[in-house]
Amino acid sequence: MTRSTLIILFALASVAAYAQPRTQIVGKVVESGSNTPVEFATVAIIDLETKKPITGATTSLEGAFAINTTEKEFEIEISFIGFEKKIIRDFQIINNRVDLGEVALKSDSKQLEEIVVEGEKSQTEFRIDKRVFNVGSDLSVAGASALDVLTNVPSVNVNIEGQVSLRGSTGVQILIDGKPSILTASNDGNALGSITADMIESVEVITNPSAKYEAEGTSGIINIVLKKEEKKGTNGSVSINAGVPHNHSIGFSLNHRTEKFNLFSQFGVGYRELPRDKTAYNQDLVTDTIIYSEGEEFRNEKFYNVILGTDYHINDRNVITLSGNYALEIEDQPSNTDFSMVDGTGQVVSQWNRTEETEATNPKYQFDLQYKRDFEDHKDHDLLVSATGSFFGKSQSSDFLDETTGGNENQDAQQKTETTFDEGKYTFKLDYTKPFADGFTLETGGQYLLNDVGNDYAVRNLENGIYVIDSTQTNDFEYNQDVLGLYGTMSYEKKNWGLKLGLRVENTELNTLLANTGEKNHQNYTNFFPTVHASYKVKENISFQGGYSRRIYRPRLWDLNPFFNIRNNYNIRQGNPDLLPEYTDSYEVGAVYNQDVISLSTSVYHRYTTGVIERISYFEDNVNITRPENIGTNNATGLEVNAQYEPLKWLSFNADFNYNYFVRNGELEGQIFDFTADQWTTKLTTKLKLPHDLDIEVVGNYRGAYETVQGHVSDMAFLDMGARKKILKGKGVINVSVRDVFASRIQESFVNQPEYNLYDRSLRGRFFTLGFSYGFGKGEAMTYSGRRR
Repeated sequence: MTRSTLIILFALASVAAYAQPRTQIVGKVVESGSNTPVEFATVAIIDLETKKPITGATTSLEGAFAINTTEKEFEIEISFIGFEKKIIRDFQIINNRVDLGEVALKSDSKQLEEIVVEGEKSQTEFRIDKRVFNVGSDLSVAGASALDVLTNVPSVNVNIEGQVSLRGSTGVQILIDGKPSILTASNDGNALGSITADMIESVEVITNPSAKYEAEGTSGIINIVLKKEEKKGTNGSVSINAGVPHNHSIGFSLNHRTEKFNLFSQFGVGYRELPRDKTAYNQDLVTDTIIYSEGEEFRNEKFYNVILGTDYHINDRNVITLSGNYALEIEDQPSNTDFSMVDGTGQVVSQWNRTEETEATNPKYQFDLQYKRDFEDHKDHDLLVSATGSFFGKSQSSDFLDETTGGNENQDAQQKTETTFDEGKYTFKLDYTKPFADGFTLETGGQYLLNDVGNDYAVRNLENGIYVIDSTQTNDFEYNQDVLGLYGTMSYEKKNWGLKLGLRVENTELNTLLANTGEKNHQNYTNFFPTVHASYKVKENISFQGGYSRRIYRPRLWDLNPFFNIRNNYNIRQGNPDLLPEYTDSYEVGAVYNQDVISLSTSVYHRYTTGVIERISYFEDNVNITRPENIGTNNATGLEVNAQYEPLKWLSFNADFNYNYFVRNGELEGQIFDFTADQWTTKLTTKLKLPHDLDIEVVGNYRGAYETVQGHVSDMAFLDMGARKKILKGKGVINVSVRDVFASRIQESFVNQPEYNLYDRSLRGRFFTLGFSYGFGKGEAMTYSGRRR
């Protein structure tokens, strides 16, 4: 199916809404007693049958509002933080107009107190299609990076390499503010390091996305929502963090809101060191020799981050948002590793030391332009058009020195590598939502994503005093991928139940070129991705939901690029240009139960994946090369439970448990990879609210051992702790956090094959951070604003 055909079908499927007679509701909201106008109060038109909002607006700086609706029977609800809600049922419609005059709201100080408490208490929120993890109340990652924040999110795991997985699967799509970002596109898991926890509002976990979302990510979507304050007036905050090992940062945010403009900005600068202890061995069972390696690696980086943007409210119905993000990382990556080769008798054949000095500069920038149109007939009737452009560059050089320290074999050698990497990504989106009478809602839209990447990698060996190009390890790789997606969903929702059907179609065109050999790879394919979601509310505090979606994981640049990483030249990673996408059919049934002191969410899920991408080890001459391959199918069935329990006002628990059993079937080059296994993870967060505005949090994590296609990965347990003390009447906050308290977050993997064994062990160690933040203007430091965004 061609792209022009897709566009024509999309155009033919579009529908137009018929005009209907409208009623206008006007008035002015004032504070009782003083008659002072109440700015930004919410005025909603409520359906008499469902008691749900039909449309709405916020009041101007003068407290005035004007709303249009096609409904004939409705009530009017007026509310604002700190005031008692007012519902108006007695009014007259004269010449299609309702004039309410001045509406006085009484102040409610109790409500203000409850908002602050609720904002701190509700760390994880359960919603029909997602779970929302509120970062503002997560103390153990204060002063940390976005990657550390993800470690504490239910269902999410981050390994020591920075690789993110959801429900045990690494096929996850990470978005920032609902859009692909240059900060999440890199294969390097630490690319999220320039986003600190202070900049994050929440993290949304969507395990079964609807057709409205891009189909990328076989296990689901993780959406990182950045803070964008919208309280009126001028507001801001400053944060300072220091840590051991070196982890220092300064952040500053400033926002100014008027009736027409909302100006927002964030600035950050910092320096961090990420040490890692590495131990490995390669055992050749044919020659009975072993290569041992042990050493320490560092990733030291200075980072700078600037976010600037503005919302321009043309009027109550039209908003334009323009924003930009610039980040710069300056890296220093020294490493020192001792090697030894031992024969079958236990004698040392040779010993040597390998040192690395690596420097890199990584500029990243992104711009977003968005237009949103809210239609008058219904609060959910809107049009959203956006364009996003981003760039990521890397200029890196490395020097490697091997010096013989013992044994009979000379291992002296010197190497240099140079990397020039450039990636440009452009995303164009259109989303249209139209609610109809009787509970029906239509969603339709499209997205066009263009990705253009070049990676030039050169290796030079010192020969007779001259550095000579190593043609076997040098390459110039070009990668271009364009994805056009169109979707439509129709939902029907009544008081107690709802049904949503959707279909997304995506056309992918991929071209890769290995310039130094002329090797090309061209793929063009079209896929259909149906989705079904249903919900049923038994009573106000008990609901069930179920869903099905089909997903795709497209190989990324680093999966396809056959370049060599030679930091450890006995354990080399490379890509596979012939790799194909993997597809997943995902099924899920869940229930949510809420009571005064307990909330419980359970889900049973099943994922069937074809063309599973696995990293396979190839062993020759004591050198291990891992590369991704498509190997068969994976049938995974799991149970997930998340519970929140607050037995006392000062004590709360949040427990997360995930278990899945999987059946792997596959074959590669005559080797059968059929086996069954299981894996499980659990987290327990304990929060204590002590007198004098002191909060303490303890987070325990455990990931069970699990089998892989060639070996197994050991279990892992670690503990994080944090504390927060409010000072200066809530304007200031002191944070203390310790990550991996017992230095037990050890990643250990084994590969066991008939002709060789491999072992790898990594440890990051303990991190301690002390931070201070101060909020000025209308808000408080590090607290929930209470306003709906």
